[in-house]
Amino acid sequence: MATIRLEGLEFYAYHGFYQEEQKLGNKYSVEISMSLDVSAAAESDDLAGTINYEKVYLIVSKVMSKQVKLLEHLAHKINQDILNTFIQLDSVETVVSKHNPPLKGICKAASVTLESKR
Repeated sequence: MATIRLEGLEFYAYHGFYQEEQKLGNKYSVEISMSLDVSAAAESDDLAGTINYEKVYLIVSKVMSKQVKLLEHLAHKINQDILNTFIQLDSVETVVSKHNPPLKGICKAASVTLESKR
């Protein structure tokens, strides 16, 4: 078993519970961790035995482009779309962070971590 991670994916998007967030937008970061058997790729040096990172990025980008209210929903949708695309995955974990959330104080980011298993 191996874990493949995509770290520091950054997006500007219009998610949020409040209408102002949906109009102004904000910076978001996404981290993806995927668990799978990569022994075939390790032996053969063939992409067919592992995950194509570019396809994962495109899935995340597509989900992030559709406005939603909750980080929890974003993480769930990303996980489901990745699991549906890559049947060889055992699990996927997504962390979605909203930078400088609208709080009455200083907060660098608010994050949700969600793990989905097959």
